[in-house]
Amino acid sequence: MRVALVTGASSGIGYEYARVMAGRGYNLLIVSNEEAIHEKAEILRKEFSVEVVSLVRNLGVQEAAKELHTYCKEHDLQVEVLINNAGVYHDRDFLDDSEGFNYLILNLHMITPAMLTYYFGHDMVERGKGYILNMCSITASVAVQRMGTYGASKAFLQNFTRSVHVELRDKGVIVTNVSPGAVQTGLYNLKSYAMKIGRALGYIVTPQYLAKRGVNAMFRGRAKVTVPCVWNYLLLFFVALIPTCVLRLIRKLRWF
Repeated sequence: MRVALVTGASSGIGYEYARVMAGRGYNLLIVSNEEAIHEKAEILRKEFSVEVVSLVRNLGVQEAAKELHTYCKEHDLQVEVLINNAGVYHDRDFLDDSEGFNYLILNLHMITPAMLTYYFGHDMVERGKGYILNMCSITASVAVQRMGTYGASKAFLQNFTRSVHVELRDKGVIVTNVSPGAVQTGLYNLKSYAMKIGRALGYIVTPQYLAKRGVNAMFRGRAKVTVPCVWNYLLLFFVALIPTCVLRLIRKLRWF
C-alpha cells in the first residue's frame, strides 16, 4: 500500500500535514507518542475516505527509526512521502533541563529524522521516486539563550536536509526543509492578545497554512521554504546584528 508517513501527527502541525496528504489522496501511516493518534486516525478515515494506520511510538529513542522502517516492511507499507515532523519545544537554560529531556530532544530532532531519511531514502532511490519533508525552524539560524539544544538540533536538521537534497535530487527523491517562525499552536504559551496581534501582522501563521505551504513546496521540488517569508528574513537579519555582549546584557536585565 502506497502511504504518506507523518510523525508527530496527533495534533497541531503534524495533524494538518496528515490532513493535507489525505486530501491529496494518500493513504496514511501516522505516528505519535500519544494515544490520541488513534482518534485522529478515525477522523481522517471518515473525512477523506482513505486508509489510515495509526501507531503509538516513542521516536525519541535511538532505535526508533529502524523499528518503524521494519514495521513498514513487515506490513507491506510503501512509504512514498516521509514527513519528519515529530519534535519538542523548550524555553529553558541547558543545564536546567533534565538528562532525559536532553536525550529526547536530540534524538527527536537529529537521530530519528536522519535515520528515517536513511532507511526510507534507500527504498525511494530504489524505486526512483519519493519525497521527504523535514520540519526545521528559523531558530536554526539564531543562537539564543534558553534554546540551545532546540536551535542547534534544528541547525543540524537544516544543514543535513540541504546536503541530502543535493545528493538525492537526480535520483528522483525530493528532500525539502520547511522552516517556520511562530505558528498558532499551544506550543509557545502565548497570551490570546499576543496571538491575535501576531496573526493580524502576518507573523504568526496557522498550522493549516504552514502545512499547505510545506507540502506544495515539497511537490514542487523545493530545497527550502521559510514561512512566513518576509517577517522571518527581517527577524534573522536584525538578530544577526546583535553582538554577544548585548545578549548578555539583555539576559542580565531579564528582558528576555
